[in-house]
Amino acid sequence: MRDAEFFRRWMAAAATAVEREADRLTELDSPIGDADHGSNLLRGFTAVRAALEAEPTDAAPGAVLQLAGRTLISTVGGASGPLYGTLLRRTGKALGESPEVSDEELRAALSEGVGAVAQLGGAAPGDKTMLDALLPGVAALATSYRAAGVAAENGALATVPMRARKGRASYLGERSVGHQDPGATSSALLLGALADVAEQAGAR
Repeated sequence: MRDAEFFRRWMAAAATAVEREADRLTELDSPIGDADHGSNLLRGFTAVRAALEAEPTDAAPGAVLQLAGRTLISTVGGASGPLYGTLLRRTGKALGESPEVSDEELRAALSEGVGAVAQLGGAAPGDKTMLDALLPGVAALATSYRAAGVAAENGALATVPMRARKGRASYLGERSVGHQDPGATSSALLLGALADVAEQAGAR
């Protein structure tokens, strides 16, 4: 079972990963976006870390993710804030108020969160968006946390030959081909951070 501390460690690990990879995310965003994905997410996850440190430690897992989602929406501009905020808020809402949740409950809740992202952005698999990492990653959670991280990373890499059909990159048409999607890349960081925290906790 996973308690609130597990989710706090996940968000802290995600913040550390974003801090480490912020320059790379911006570099990926430069040719097909606004060249601000790394700096935007760095600002957002830095705020998430601070918000969680200020919250009572006995909050439920769902409350931890909902606070993280609200913080991202309020601090990250462009599309990334609403999309990541929706992912975490909807996942947190689906977890409810239980003080502990199972791995299966987390997988189901993340599936709801990813569905909400798809609804908000109107994207589908193969559109060269964060969904191309999130969907295979969450599906692989049925195998293991590490399998989810690897599947998400592979999903991000698979966006390179895709032509963008949603978001800022879609304006470039064929010129979007040959570039890795920064949103899919940061989504892979999020699930990679989850795998790291789960392994530290002794999960499969």
